Amino acid sequence: MNTETKMKQTIENLKSRLVTIRAGRANPSMVSNIMVDYYGVPTPIQSLANITVPEAKELFIKPYDRSTLKEIEKAINAANLGISPTNNGEMIILTIPDLTEDRRREFVKQAKAIGEEAKVALRNIRQDAKEEIKLEEYPEDEEKLMLDDLQDTINKYNSEVDELIKEKEKELLEI
Repeated sequence: MNTETKMKQTIENLKSRLVTIRAGRANPSMVSNIMVDYYGVPTPIQSLANITVPEAKELFIKPYDRSTLKEIEKAINAANLGISPTNNGEMIILTIPDLTEDRRREFVKQAKAIGEEAKVALRNIRQDAKEEIKLEEYPEDEEKLMLDDLQDTINKYNSEVDELIKEKEKELLEI
């Protein structure tokens, strides 16, 4: 797999991880990584239920099979989202509370940590590519051009990471 493709995948992974950090609004991705014990098999919640956002602060989780309601509720509680699910017998309702200033700052720190992990992944990809270039034993001037090109590529992706983190921080601190 080529270096640019790996870097693009790192950015996509970063985006999907940032979406899971809530910003005071209901979003189906908040529960996307929750696994429910469905007859002894860990199953993604979206495979067992329809997840909708009727209002900005509410998330409805309506199971296809009502018998899974208790298991879904148990999985949500175990996921430790900081939101108490309400079970009305037909669906689970998650009401998103307003974020406190401290909680917002905590989420910003979490977003920055995820961004830093993405940058580390990008640096590792660059390091692997550098080693590949050196192993090929190109002429010195060609090797230098390739390394410069590699550095330009990493700079581009690092600035993309910075931009995504800045956007998420703005979104989290917005009241």
